[in-house]
This record gives sequence, C-alpha cells and structure tokens, in this order.
Amino acid sequence: MNPSKRTPSIVAAGADIEAGRRKIAWAWEHMPVLRRMAAGLEAEQPLAGLRVAISVHVEAKTACLAKTLVKGGADVALTGCNPLSTQDDVAAALAADGLAVYCRHGVGEAEYREHLRQVLAFEPHLVIDDGGDLAQLLHSSERDKAAHLIGGCEETTTGLLRLRSLEREGRLLYPVIAINDARCKHLFDNRFGTGQSVWTAIMATTNLLVAGKTVVVAGFGMCGKGVALRARGLGARVIVTEIDPVKACEALMEGYDVMPMADAAPLGDCFVTVTGCRDVMTIEHFARLKDGAILCNAGHFDVEVNVRQLRESAVSIEQARPGITAFRQTDGRTIHLLAEGRLVNLAAGDGHPAEIMDMSFALQTSGILYLASAGRQLKIGVHDLPAELDNQVASMLLEILDKKTDQLSDDQRHYLDHWQLD
Repeated sequence: MNPSKRTPSIVAAGADIEAGRRKIAWAWEHMPVLRRMAAGLEAEQPLAGLRVAISVHVEAKTACLAKTLVKGGADVALTGCNPLSTQDDVAAALAADGLAVYCRHGVGEAEYREHLRQVLAFEPHLVIDDGGDLAQLLHSSERDKAAHLIGGCEETTTGLLRLRSLEREGRLLYPVIAINDARCKHLFDNRFGTGQSVWTAIMATTNLLVAGKTVVVAGFGMCGKGVALRARGLGARVIVTEIDPVKACEALMEGYDVMPMADAAPLGDCFVTVTGCRDVMTIEHFARLKDGAILCNAGHFDVEVNVRQLRESAVSIEQARPGITAFRQTDGRTIHLLAEGRLVNLAAGDGHPAEIMDMSFALQTSGILYLASAGRQLKIGVHDLPAELDNQVASMLLEILDKKTDQLSDDQRHYLDHWQLD
C-alpha cells in the first residue's frame, strides 16, 4: 500500500499532544533494553519495506514499541485492543509524529471494530496482537487482508487460546510467535507486571485500604500468582479459586486458602478475576456477595464478570466514583464494579510498569525481526519464540544493570550433556 493513500489517522480531537509526548519520553527513559535495540535497528534497517499492524493498549510504553519498529524501517499502523485503555494524548502524539493511528478512548463496539479494520486495510506483512482481535478479523470478515502476511506475534494468554483453537481446527492462516509463552514474558510481565499494575489501579480508583480485607483471586496462573502475591504483601487475606487441581495445590502451599467461587463469594471484600474464561462470576455469586463488595477483572476481555446479569439484577445503577459503578440489589446490598468489568489495570490505570514492558516489547521486537527474516520458511502454526532470543533480552537487561551470571565450564557442559557418570 502506498502510504500517501492511507486513511488519515483517527484520534480524539483536541487531545493534548505535548502531554502525550511527555508520557512517551518518560516511558522511553525507563526502557533501556528497547532503547538499545532501537539504536541497532536504526543503523541496520532490517524492517525496511515491511508494513506492521499493531493492536495493543495504546499508551506510552506501546508508543515506544511502535517508534522502535519505525526506527527499524517499518511502516506502522496502530490501534487499541480495548476501548477503555487508549490514552488519547498518547494516540494524538503518535499521529502528530506521522504514525497511522486509529483509536479513541471510550468508543463503542462498532467504532472499535472499525478501527481494527482500518489497521488491516493497511495490508500488513506482520501483525502484533494483544488478545487476538486482529487474528479474529483476519480469519473471518477480513480474510482478504491476510494475503501479504508473513506472520504475527501474540502478547496474551487469551489471544493464544484463540489462535491454538484455530490451529487445532486447521484454520490458522499464518505462523504465529507465542510471545506470551517466552520466559521473559510470563515470568515477569504476567506475574510482577500484573501484580503491581492491578493493585495500583484498584487502590487509585477506590482510595480504600487493602490491609485487613479478604481478597478473592480467581485463577492461579502467572497473572493470578502476581495478583495474590501483591494482595498478601499489602496485608490482605487471600482466597484463590481454581479449576486446575495442581494449581490449587500450589496456591495452598503458597499459604492461600482455596475454595470454589460460590463459597468464596460471601467472604470476599474484593474480587479479581484473572482466568481468560467467561462467567467466572455470575448471578449465582452476586446473590451471595457482601454489601459493598468490589469486583474487577484483570483478564483480557470483559466476560469474566457477567456484567449483563449484574445489570439485570440491579434495581438502580449509578456511578459511585470515577471508574466505579454501583449496582444496588433488591435486598439493599450494593455491588461495586470497577472499569465496567474491563481490564482494570489499563482501563483504570496506566498498565504495567515501564521496566516490565521494556522486556515484553523487546520480546515483541525480537519476534517481529525473527518473522521478517525467517517467517516465510516457518510452517503455519503457533511457534515458541526461539530460546536464544528470550535469553538475549534477559542478558541485555543484566548487562545494562551491570549484573553478571556464572558460566558453565567445558567439564560442566560435558557432565550435563552426557549420561555417563565419569
């Protein structure tokens, strides 16, 4: 596609471009791994002539990723992956700096989908997805836009569930790199990033104490582990709900209580769903909640708390505070929902810390570079990011922080690689 024929950017009118630039500059200052990669890309231009479509939460750290790819020669089109996570000042700043940007905070579902289609009209060679919305369109109404695709990268557990379902059905159209499964992603972003950003958003939105409360964490994957860890660190009593018996045992041995959601419902003061599944909290649970219970979701889509049922159960609905909706029940109890049940750390906060996204977006950049060089030789399917690229990101961070590790001797390598005990 000729960039001169591209649809003009769609961003919020009157957004504060300079404020967006300041946010981007602050994030960039705290993303040293991405900065180092960008310097190399700018010199080598490995992405020259390639179009990259991105659907990720449009905030300052994502802006740094987009600009890094541009430095490498890519033509980039960007949209959000959640209507409430777009920061209009950041989107406007990127558009003012010449990127193709299609997103506005708080749009309805139809406009959100149209923005996704605008990015795909770009006829990308490579895609970066967060949750799989671009993939869903490329495998349905926008299949014709997959003609030039070399491959894609997926950031989330939720997105990979969708893509692996397509792969199982033999319907996947292009190779995908499972960025979410890289060790530098799930060990750090999912656990420490989610753990911190979820509680930062909850505390800022509610202005309530965490210590002494009972927190119910639904799901004990890496994200759930982080949410539970930080809740306990803030002084909460933590209950974990799970469907996986091994993860339930792990939660017990970490010192948390474990029970079904129906039993946890009357005990919890604050509930955080982080499962990637739908209907984790439904009318069955709403009927058992304490007066004043707080519900929020840290999974990608707004389906974990059944908001439709919550609305239908209410006799009145009002805004208790910015970002908090109060649902008064027939018996007088009030249930509070944060960020409309959407991803709380981004819909009600700034998302993960910059240092965490430095690692994650360095992995995304590595995945895009890998696809650009080797993607045409990959078979269609979901692939792990090569371990050496994962290790390279970790090694760069250690070097930047002036931290060193031990190295195996030749004798140690021989010992590990051979079965003889000599």
